Amino acid sequence: MTSVVWFRDDLRVADNPALSAAIDRGGDVIALYVLDEETAGIRPLGGAARWWLHHSLAALAERLDEIGVPLVLRRGGAERIVGELAKETGAEAVFWNRRYGGPERELDARIKTSLRQSGLVARSFAASLLFEPWTVTTGAGTPYAVFTPFWKACLREPVPRRPLSTPAAAAGRAGRVDSERLAELMLLPHDPDWSGGLAEAWRPGEEHAQAALDAFVETGLDDYERSRDEPAAGSTSLLSPRLRWGEISPFAVWHAVAGEPGAGKFLSELGWREFAWHTLFRFPDLATRNLRPEFDRFPWGPAEDPVVRAWQHGRTGVPLVDAGMRELWHTGYMHNRVRMVTASFLVKNLLIDWRVGEAWFWDTLVDADAASNPFNWQWAAGSGADAAPYFRILNPLLQRERFDPLGVYTRRWAPDSGGEPIVDIAESRRAALDALQEMKRTAQDEASSTA
Repeated sequence: MTSVVWFRDDLRVADNPALSAAIDRGGDVIALYVLDEETAGIRPLGGAARWWLHHSLAALAERLDEIGVPLVLRRGGAERIVGELAKETGAEAVFWNRRYGGPERELDARIKTSLRQSGLVARSFAASLLFEPWTVTTGAGTPYAVFTPFWKACLREPVPRRPLSTPAAAAGRAGRVDSERLAELMLLPHDPDWSGGLAEAWRPGEEHAQAALDAFVETGLDDYERSRDEPAAGSTSLLSPRLRWGEISPFAVWHAVAGEPGAGKFLSELGWREFAWHTLFRFPDLATRNLRPEFDRFPWGPAEDPVVRAWQHGRTGVPLVDAGMRELWHTGYMHNRVRMVTASFLVKNLLIDWRVGEAWFWDTLVDADAASNPFNWQWAAGSGADAAPYFRILNPLLQRERFDPLGVYTRRWAPDSGGEPIVDIAESRRAALDALQEMKRTAQDEASSTA
C-alpha cells in the first residue's frame, strides 16, 4: 500500500493528523509539498514568507527522513500535481489537513472529489485551528462578529484535543520518487539577498518551534499579561510564524500553556487568531473588501503618496513608528503593540487605505497569513469585525511614553528618529475625524437619495 500526505501550512511531524493517518494505514508513505502559484485566487506568498518556507521545508525533509518518509517537492497547479503523483506512485490514499480560505477550500474540494471518483481514499483532518469555523456560532446559528462573546463560546466547547504524539517510522520505505530540488523552487531572495537580518533573528523548523514554546512557558508566560505590550520587555512568545507555518500546532500550544500561571490572557490571544480565521472562512475576500461597507466611501489618499514610502522604510520622524518599521524590514517581525501603532499611523494620521499597509506587511512579515494579516488591518482601520472605532486614534508619541518609557526599543531600531514628523500628529488626527464625518455624510446622502 502507498499513501500520499499533502503538506501545506502544517510543516511538522508531531501532531499531524494527516501524517499519522497515513502511517497508521501501513505501507509506504510519501510526503508532497506543492508550490502552487497557478491556482486562481490563492494569494502568492510575500518575500519574507518565501524565505521562511524554504528553511522550514528543509527542516521538514530532515524530520520526515528520520521516519522513512521522503518529501517530494513540486511546483505548479496542485489540482494537477496531486492526482499525477498519486497515479505515478500507485497510491491508493491521499491525506491532508484542512485549509480555511475560500479558494483553498474550493480547490481541496475539487481534488477530493476527483480522487474519490478515481477510486482513491481522500480524507482531510482538523489540525490548524482549535475549533472548526462551522462549530462556533451564536444561539441563532450565525457566526460571531465580536470577539468577547466568540471566545466565551469557544471556551464553552469541549476542551481541545490533546496533541498527537510523533508517529513511529512508516511500515515501508518508499522507493525513489522524482522531486524538484528545494533550490529550484526559487524561494530565497537574490540580487540582492536582503535576508541577512531574518537569518540572524530566526531558525525555522519544528525543532526550533518546540524549543520556543518550551522557553516561553518556562520564562515568559507568568509575566506575559503584565509586560506583553512593552516591545523592549521580550515577553512575547514569538510563536506566530511557527503557528503560521504549522511547525507547531495550536493544540500543542494550548496544552503546554493551559493551567499555568498567566495562561488566560495568552490563550485569549490564541483565540484572537481563531477569530481571524473564522472571519476569513465567512468572508473569503477579507484582504480586499471592507467588512463594513460604509468604508467604501472613505476618502483615502493616493497609494503612491511619498508618505507611504517614508512609512514603509521608517523615515516618518515618529520614533516608535520608525523603530517598528525598521524592525520589520530587518527581522521580518514586529512587536504586536507596535504593529497597532504603525497601522493606526498609516491609516488615521496619513489617511492611506489599510490595504496598502496590509500588502506591505504581507510581503515583509514572516508570520503573515491569509486571515490574521488582513483581519488585524481591518481592525486597526475600523472597517472590520470587532473593529477599533475609527475615532480611536493611537497617538504614537504617547504610546512611546507609555510602552517604551526608557526608549530602549526606539533607540535600538531608530536612534536617529525624532526630528520633525512628516505630519503634525494633532492636525492629522483632526483631519482623520473630519474624513470620518465626510464618509458618514456621504453614506447618509446616498441613503436619502435611494429612500
